[in-house]
Amino acid sequence: MSRTWNFAAGPATMPEEVLRQAQAELLEWRDARASVMEISHRGKAFMALAAEIESDLRGLVAIPPHYKVLFLQGGATLQFALLAMNLAAPGQHADYVLSGHWGEKAAREAAPYVEVRIAADARASQYRALPPRADWQLDNGAAYVHYTPNETIHGLEFADIPEVGSVPLVADFSSSILSAPLDVTRFGMIYAGAQKNIGPSGLTLLIIREDLLTRATRPMAGIFRYAEHAAHESMLNTPNTFGWYLAGLTLQWIARCGGLAAMAARNRRKADTLYAAIDGSGGYYRNLVDASARSRMNIPFFLHDARLDSVFLRESEQAGLLALKGHRALGGMRASLYNAMPREGVEALVAFMQDFNKRHG
Repeated sequence: MSRTWNFAAGPATMPEEVLRQAQAELLEWRDARASVMEISHRGKAFMALAAEIESDLRGLVAIPPHYKVLFLQGGATLQFALLAMNLAAPGQHADYVLSGHWGEKAAREAAPYVEVRIAADARASQYRALPPRADWQLDNGAAYVHYTPNETIHGLEFADIPEVGSVPLVADFSSSILSAPLDVTRFGMIYAGAQKNIGPSGLTLLIIREDLLTRATRPMAGIFRYAEHAAHESMLNTPNTFGWYLAGLTLQWIARCGGLAAMAARNRRKADTLYAAIDGSGGYYRNLVDASARSRMNIPFFLHDARLDSVFLRESEQAGLLALKGHRALGGMRASLYNAMPREGVEALVAFMQDFNKRHG
C-alpha cells in the first residue's frame, strides 16, 4: 500500500483508524446484515445510530440542551444563503466580518436575502491580518453577526471568540471545528462542512440555538427551513447516511485521543513545528500572515523564488507529501494540518523542506 501524508485542504485526510473500521464494516454493519449505506435512514438501526452520534457530539463539544444539532447536505456554501433566509426577515440587515475569501463569499451569497453591512474588513491588508477589533462597526439592531473563525485559503485564525453583545453570533467553523474546545453558548449558530475535521464531504453540521428556529422570516419551501429539519431530526429528506456514519466514527476517534483539549494541544504542536521551520529558514520559506493571526489548521507558505514552485511540488509528491499546492488565489504552497494529520506527517514535511533548501538553495 502506498498511502502517505495528505495535506489537502478538503476533502482532507481522515484518521486511518476510522478508514480501517469503515473498511471492516463496509459489507456488514453491526447486525444489519447489510452495509450501513444500504439500510433505511428511517429504520430503527440507523435512527439509533443517528441518536448515538448526536449524543457523542454533544458530550465532546458540551452542547447545551437548548441548542439543536442538525446533519444536513449542501456544504457550508449552501448555508451562506440559508442562514440569511432563516435568521433575517425581509428588510433586516446583518453584520459581516471579512477576514478572507470565505468571509467574502458568505457575505456575497447572503446579499439576495438580507441587507449585508460590512462591519469589519481586512482586505486592505490583503488578508494577511485580522481586522482590528477596535475598528469593528457593529449594530445592535442587526439580525446577526457573521464571521469566519479560520480562513482556509489565506491561513488566518481568530484566537478568541469576538464579543458582539446581544446580537446572535454566527460562525462558519468548517476548517477548525473539533480542533479545540469550544464554548457553544457564545454563539447563536455554528455551521461546518464535514470534509476537514468531521468526516467526508457531503455532510454539513449545524448547531443552532432553539429560539432562532422560531424567528419570523419569509415564505420558503420547507426543505430550506432549519426548523423543519430540526422537527424531522435531520431526516426531512434522505440524508448522507454513509457520511453521517463516518462522522460518528471520527467523533469516537477524537474521544479515544483524549477529546478536544488533547486535539488542541496536538494541533498547536504541529503548527508550531511547521511555523518554526518556515521562520527559521532564513527567508527561503515565508509565511506572510501576521504572527498573531496565524492559523493552526491551514499554513500557506512561499519559496523565496517562485520559479522553484513546480520543482518543490513535483519532488514533494515523489517524497510522499501530497496536495501541497497553494490555492489558485494565492499561489505558493499550503499545508493543512487538520486533526487527522499526525505529527509524523508534519515532521516528514519539515525534513523535506530542509533538504530541498540544501539542494536548491
